Amino acid sequence: MKVIGLTGGIGSGKSMVLAFLKNLGATVYIADVEAKKLMNTNTLLKKQISSLFGELAYVNNELNRSYISSIVFKDKNKLDSLNALVHPKVQEDFKKFIKNNTAEVVIYEAAILFESGSHKLCDYVISVIASYEDRIKRIVKRDGVSEAQILDRIKHQISDDLRIKNAHFVIRNNGLEHTKMQAKTVYDLILELS
Repeated sequence: MKVIGLTGGIGSGKSMVLAFLKNLGATVYIADVEAKKLMNTNTLLKKQISSLFGELAYVNNELNRSYISSIVFKDKNKLDSLNALVHPKVQEDFKKFIKNNTAEVVIYEAAILFESGSHKLCDYVISVIASYEDRIKRIVKRDGVSEAQILDRIKHQISDDLRIKNAHFVIRNNGLEHTKMQAKTVYDLILELS
């Protein structure tokens, strides 16, 4: 089994590349989705998050994501504290996922793969890169948020230069068919290396 980290900045096209890789046969683990599940189901984690953010952290026993986001994207210390609680739990969950899996290729998708240290769980890392303008357009269309809100999120992620420097493979998302072709080339190469 090969574990492949897939990362990229917000709006880079990670989800699209992930879908291509899944169609090629990879099994996928989406760290952000699993983190949200854990933040709503893990009793200890819920207690820790409530302690960090107060009683508004959960509404009707569900994580109050908009409240938490409004804090962490303006306060780096709170973001770091939240990540320090959540990321070890996600990594623990991923190790269980791997243990119970027999797939030839598993993709670990995480926007903050390097920042969380999760790249250490991977045999190879793919970074998805897109132009700043394309990223902004995609996020505005997808999330209906302002450019200022997007910039708040982007400034908490590492630069594309660092993603490129630390990746084994880079996919430049500059058009659907071209990106799909790059994903297939990288996937075939990874299978050859297995």
